[in-house]
Amino acid sequence: MPESDHPIRLACLDMAGTTVADDGTVVAAFTHAMAAQGVEPGTDPFEQALDYVRATMGESKIRVFRSLFDDDEAVAQAANTAFEDAYGAIVADGGMVAIPGAPEAIATLRSNGVKVCLTTGFAAPTRDAILEALGWLDLVDLALAPADAGRGRPFPDMVLTALLRLEVDDVAQVAVVGDTANDVLSGVRAGASIVAGVRTGAHTDAQLRAAGATHVLDSVADLPQLLLA
Repeated sequence: MPESDHPIRLACLDMAGTTVADDGTVVAAFTHAMAAQGVEPGTDPFEQALDYVRATMGESKIRVFRSLFDDDEAVAQAANTAFEDAYGAIVADGGMVAIPGAPEAIATLRSNGVKVCLTTGFAAPTRDAILEALGWLDLVDLALAPADAGRGRPFPDMVLTALLRLEVDDVAQVAVVGDTANDVLSGVRAGASIVAGVRTGAHTDAQLRAAGATHVLDSVADLPQLLLA
């Protein structure tokens, strides 16, 4: 039983960097999106924007672009579309690889009565393309994009939407896992008993702990040992 003394019935797992290997894919898609808006790699504005993107990994991508383009909705939407198109092209080219042990960890959790929801900052079509490319459409109970819940991370909406849709009784029965501070913060705000950071993605142990992580794991592959011990 987890240290919280509440049996976990739902695990909300981030996708890129947590269950799906990133390997620079997000930055590559971002570079394409910014260039499409006239912000060229190597310039000061681009480097400043890239620093912001790295600091806000895990957030809804459209929210990031709104911040970068001073809430100019037309430009933000154009940049977000370019980002999703570039990421989708990488998916279509076979660029998606699971974090080692992630599918097995998910299967183990579900076979032990823990429901699993994947969450992402990507738009729903990109999420679905990733799931299809990995053969994960039937691997999980639910997969949510920000538009499915109202707001993306760092808000708690996706976690709470998963709890409602999967009919879990108590936020104390929820575990949230991700590789970024925003993943962690969304879990803390949702009231999850277990909020675990993983070392396979964007942020450091210190960043994850500062955001409120109750645990930091080497990988999501270690999650069954934590939740089912």
